Amino acid sequence: MADGQKHDYEYSDGEHAGRLALGFFRTGVRGLLRQAYAFVGLVLILIAIPIGFITPLLPIGLPIAIVGVVLLGRNSLWGKRWMERILARHPRIERLAPNWLMVAVFGREKHSPHDLDPT
Repeated sequence: MADGQKHDYEYSDGEHAGRLALGFFRTGVRGLLRQAYAFVGLVLILIAIPIGFITPLLPIGLPIAIVGVVLLGRNSLWGKRWMERILARHPRIERLAPNWLMVAVFGREKHSPHDLDPT
């Protein structure tokens, strides 16, 4: 090939198997890291609730909760689905959420108020 890359049929059997094993390892590590990030996000959300009650005058719990929501929503499919169900059940939460947060967590813009109106 002109750019120095080999096709699959140009690799020896051991070299191809090594590349496949390395790719599988990277995918597995990436999946474990994503689940760890999601778990950290869930822990941050759970920690932010008592911190918010302990420090009512200082908004310390809110940034912790926002970071937790972003980590959970971006790194876990079940976390993203759970938050989508919460937003569908309580549309007021989505109206209060800033647009940048919706894009950061769900990868979409906020629904317009007409979309949320059940009538």
